[in-house]
Amino acid sequence: MSKADAAAAILWVGATFYAIFGGADFGGGFWDLVAGGPERGQRPRDVIQRSLTPVWEANHVWLIFVLVVLWTAFPSAFSAIFTTLYVPIALAALGIVLRGAGFAFRKSVVGLQERRALGATFAISSLVTPFFMGAVIGAIAAGNVPASGNGDAFSTWLQPLPLLIGAMFVASGAYLAAVFLVGDARRAGDAEMERYFERRALGAAVAAGAFAIAGLFALHDEARYVFDRLTSQGLPLVVLSLLCGTALLAVLRRGGRRPLRPLAAGAVTAVVWGWGIAQFPYLLPTSLRIDQAAAPDATMTIIFIVFAVAAVLVLPSLALLYTLAQKDLLEAEH
Repeated sequence: MSKADAAAAILWVGATFYAIFGGADFGGGFWDLVAGGPERGQRPRDVIQRSLTPVWEANHVWLIFVLVVLWTAFPSAFSAIFTTLYVPIALAALGIVLRGAGFAFRKSVVGLQERRALGATFAISSLVTPFFMGAVIGAIAAGNVPASGNGDAFSTWLQPLPLLIGAMFVASGAYLAAVFLVGDARRAGDAEMERYFERRALGAAVAAGAFAIAGLFALHDEARYVFDRLTSQGLPLVVLSLLCGTALLAVLRRGGRRPLRPLAAGAVTAVVWGWGIAQFPYLLPTSLRIDQAAAPDATMTIIFIVFAVAAVLVLPSLALLYTLAQKDLLEAEH
């Protein structure tokens, strides 16, 4: 494996973690949005708040990691993406900022109207942000980003495939969040909320599957190179994702809980890596290969050193954070 391919693999590792943890984070906001009025939606919102509060900021570590690796290891690809897709990227970034402000301050303000406004900001931004992130990914997969950059600011992502991928990002985040919240409600001993989020996990799984199927048809029409590789070299991962999703639905229907999170994470991981294999050896299909976009060897060496240090320091810290968050949820209820 070349240094460029290794750096691309590191990039995909970061994207995988962000898809899982960031996706679940955004999905929690989606369920907050559709929970209902102040009285009806209070209990599910309390579960969501209790689940997200300890870890919501940490999830964006993975987004920062992906951007830094892309910027330093593949500067020409970074430039091409950001000079072409700056509109959806800016809207996603705005959503992240507004979402964070709404989440942080809605429990601090005194006035009821202000709390509702901040809650709505958090919830709506949780829907908008993953949609535009997905639109960016869809535009890249469709080959709409020229290697030289400065592509059209709107037509590159206002097409069926990018919009479908954006919708799939929203549905996948809702699916992940509902699965995670089922476990959180069970640990809290709240059987009613456990059933509440179980029903929503089933519905979100069906919606995500429907968008994925529609996305395949759009991929066939708009991104034939990626489609052909996804249905050949990437097919085992497509099948793995399907098996994980099917198994999760079966476990949910039977009332099982223990394997839910690994199955949900496995389904998402398989999709992310299936996409990576489908694009290989391109970062921008089919105009910019990984080796063409790679930074000089000296820069790559520094990236590998930093990645190794981060793996030693950051990963155990995040693992400890998530573990303590789960224990805090348990102890807070008992």
